[in-house]
Order: sequence, then C-alpha cells, then structure tokens
Amino acid sequence: MKPTTCRSLAACASFLLVTACSEETPAPAPVVQPAVQPAAPSAAQASAQPAAQKAPTTDQAAADAELAARVKKALESAPGQIAQGIDVTAQRGAVTLFGTVASGGQRNTAASVATSVSGVTSVDNKLVVVKGS
Repeated sequence: MKPTTCRSLAACASFLLVTACSEETPAPAPVVQPAVQPAAPSAAQASAQPAAQKAPTTDQAAADAELAARVKKALESAPGQIAQGIDVTAQRGAVTLFGTVASGGQRNTAASVATSVSGVTSVDNKLVVVKGS
C-alpha cells in the first residue's frame, strides 16, 4: 500500500472515530401523565362522611379558638409562670400543648391545668423540658 493511501485511510478512520465518540445520545423525552382528577362525591356520599372528616365550620373554628384561649388563660393563672413558653391549639375539644418548660414538674402541671378546663376532652402534651427555659 502506498503511504498516501495509508495516511488517507488513517485520517478517515480517525475522523469516523472522533465523530462517533463525540456524539451525545439525546436524553429521552420526559413522560408527562395527565393528572387524575378524583370524581366529585355524590350528595349521598358527602352526607355519609363522618362529621370528623368534614372541614370545620366557622362556628367550630371560633369554638376551638375560644377553648385554646381559655386553656392559655388557665395556664397563665397557674403558679410558677409556666405559660410563658407554651402555645395552645384546640380542635373539637382536643387540646395540644407546644413549647418549652423548665422541668418535668412544669410539664405535668401544664397538662393537668389544661385537662381541668371545661370543654377539654383530651390533652396532647408536646411540651419539651429545656433547663433554664
């Protein structure tokens, strides 16, 4: 084989090799699935839902806020100034206490005070003991 033919073949092979290696494979197109809309419940199904699953009414929200305020006031009246780091929420009589207290005794006192408030059906005590709080 002539040297020019070998060079030409080598150049063509190099060109094909570089071209083949430098091509990027296109990313597959993302598959978009349509969102599935749940069917609206019929009137019979809606009325069959338990009351606890329905959204709170304005009256219920007001009653919950009023109960939380009464529990907070009772905590503020308790000895030891335990109410300072405590937040209170209420939902249909179930009260939740959030925040920090300085001791386990204050945590227990807060739960007892909340339980004693009229209208409270349960207390979820999520208070955390933090020394010096």
